[in-house]
Amino acid sequence: MSTCSLVAESVWQAIESTHSVSDDQLSILHFIFGKNFERATRIVDQGGVRRISGHSTARSIFQVVGESRRKEEYLCFAEHYCACYSFFYDIVNKGEQLSCKHQLAARLAASTGTCIDVKVSDEELALLLAKL
Repeated sequence: MSTCSLVAESVWQAIESTHSVSDDQLSILHFIFGKNFERATRIVDQGGVRRISGHSTARSIFQVVGESRRKEEYLCFAEHYCACYSFFYDIVNKGEQLSCKHQLAARLAASTGTCIDVKVSDEELALLLAKL
């Protein structure tokens, strides 16, 4: 894990422990993630993050609204995967970024308790996951 990833993880854990974010923490995350973090904060401020969880399991996935005029929704796991084009191009292919804005928005909203929680049947969750 890179130094930036370790620092970011430490900041995320501090935010998760208090469910709030300080100006210093915002500055550190902005330094590490740049414009993707700025965009992620806008998505969170606009209520664009839903955590979809199965009724009887602890399994969940995030659905994050994009910023384009089409308001596309992307399924993602905050720390590991996003279905957006940027994830595959900038992160997987080129290795230029650590996370896309959708992943960052999901992590920020979950850490601060500001995501919209939606409960679905386990079958519905499985169908969502099958689309990945």
